[in-house]
Amino acid sequence: MLVAVYIYLCVQLVYVAYYDLKTKKISNRWMIANVCFYLLFLLLFPDRYSVTFEAFVWPVGFFAAGFLLYILKIMGGGDSKYLSSFYLLIPPQFHEDAFASLAVATMFIGGSIFVKNTLENLDRIILAFRTSDLTLIKGVFGKKFTFAPVIFVSWIWFGWTMRGKFLWY
Repeated sequence: MLVAVYIYLCVQLVYVAYYDLKTKKISNRWMIANVCFYLLFLLLFPDRYSVTFEAFVWPVGFFAAGFLLYILKIMGGGDSKYLSSFYLLIPPQFHEDAFASLAVATMFIGGSIFVKNTLENLDRIILAFRTSDLTLIKGVFGKKFTFAPVIFVSWIWFGWTMRGKFLWY
């Protein structure tokens, strides 16, 4: 992977994560910028980027899964669009490794939030089971969390684990 692309995406994620935490939204301009950069990278780095089925499997997969999660009110629409366009900028040979980092970060951070919500609302959960009013539980766990910071953490982890495979030019 090109170190310049990795650093660019780190800087971009700092901004996206900050604004996602602040506003709970991810602007479509990031998706448009990423698509434009992908088109530029096709010209600048034809040995790393191409228009192939392999290059679009993960981005389309994230978009489809994100759409489903959006319909289920689990994930925001901006998160899935951003993640799809973000994966366009990752050379295809790194998609699986980047996803592994994302999965670990999501489980760790999501799990931490789940445990925190459980501990903070244990009395509500017990009351919900005693009264068979499961709508009380939805109030505890039915909250979305900002996902861009999770992507940022996973990207840093990915960079650390893949540092030997980056091309430093």
